[in-house]
Amino acid sequence: MRLFTLSAVFSLGLAAQAIAQSIPIDVRKTNGCGCCLAWMYHLEENGFAPTGEDMFAGLLFQFKRDSGIPQGMTSCHTALVDGYVIEGHVPSEDIRRLLTERPDAVGLAVPEMPLGSPGMDQSRWREAYDVFLINRDGSSEIFSSYSGN
Repeated sequence: MRLFTLSAVFSLGLAAQAIAQSIPIDVRKTNGCGCCLAWMYHLEENGFAPTGEDMFAGLLFQFKRDSGIPQGMTSCHTALVDGYVIEGHVPSEDIRRLLTERPDAVGLAVPEMPLGSPGMDQSRWREAYDVFLINRDGSSEIFSSYSGN
């Protein structure tokens, strides 16, 4: 019994350490959006600790605008992580790169909802898409690109 208790305590300690090393990210979304939840799961699988806040569509749109997301860059959910805004189905590796490089920017965006992006990967088919860096002046530039099939 004592061995089981020590093993359980050790396992809990490892789980707590993994949670402590996770990067917190706050996701704003509409209620019941399956692709938003799938994207949050993608983040969780890749070392982030997402928390979700449901918002009415009008309030979410206002939040996006107030956060510096240009109208042409919007998608279904918006996240905040370490001073940056993440719009749409941005892959976790691009968020990590952003946090490592720390450019003077608003954040990253994947406009619309491209099939094959994290949270939108419901089949083998994948659209080509770009991840954009949104600059503070509202302009954008390609941060990374993903090919389709």
